Amino acid sequence: RDFSHYPYSAQWPQPTPLTMRLSAVLLFAAVGATAAFAPRHTSFVGGSVAHRNSSPSTSALSMKTIAVIGASGLTASECVYQALQDGDTVIGLTRNPANLVIPKGSGGDDAGKPLTDDKLTCIGGDVTNAADVAKVFEAGDVDGVVVALGGKTSDVGDTMLTDGTKNVIAAMKEKGVKRLSVVTSIGAGDSKDQAPFFFKILMMTAMKKIFADKNEQERAVIESGLEYCIVRPGGLTADAPTGVVNVIEGEAGSITRADVASFCLSSVKDDDFPYIGKTPCISSIGGTSWVKDRSKAARGEM
Repeated sequence: RDFSHYPYSAQWPQPTPLTMRLSAVLLFAAVGATAAFAPRHTSFVGGSVAHRNSSPSTSALSMKTIAVIGASGLTASECVYQALQDGDTVIGLTRNPANLVIPKGSGGDDAGKPLTDDKLTCIGGDVTNAADVAKVFEAGDVDGVVVALGGKTSDVGDTMLTDGTKNVIAAMKEKGVKRLSVVTSIGAGDSKDQAPFFFKILMMTAMKKIFADKNEQERAVIESGLEYCIVRPGGLTADAPTGVVNVIEGEAGSITRADVASFCLSSVKDDDFPYIGKTPCISSIGGTSWVKDRSKAARGEM
């Protein structure tokens, strides 16, 4: 099989002397990361070789119908916007459809304007209500689902993530939808040691309830039998996309919500996505140290 035109694969054609020398240089530059993932027009480094190709994969050429759960959220709205930009059809579920706006990261000068499109259906509803979730799958033939839920525990309850994700999983199974991407967080599940020390303290104190919910959410996904990818980003920002996502085993760095969204969309759209059935921790190219940005700018409020 020829993998030369597929940017996500860790398998490659037989190298020439020139490509071997180039690979050695690129490997030296990539020391410190176990793998680097860069969707579309950026490089993917896996093991000891690197590949750059601007041609989209064959599967990326076919338009999809993507369901985005939590559609008006900061990361979810990036998923909605980018999918529409790619020509996909999007069905979103959010408690407040009026809050769905063009995101700051990818939206440029249009950021903050209402997000509308002929290929967008936005359903007002509660993810913890199975009937509301069912409406998403009744609105079209869904190919893949991105779950990017958020909100304060005091507002949405102690088990919203788990309960809502279980409803999504049940609806997917009923309709025969296989591909699922779920955004959780660095520190969730078995990634505790990848969180910075101060963040671990928060996980055991102020954020104890939300991480208990995230852990149960991940458990439900792993046990679902679906083709899942649990995405654990580092510190989130509302900056413009960098186009590069590092899949790491060490301490996580920061990452833009736009880059997280691109990774999530690839995980539900690309047949040969390399992290199906896995729980990758991801960050961008700014190193492995992470200072949590709690400013309004990080939340897209400026």
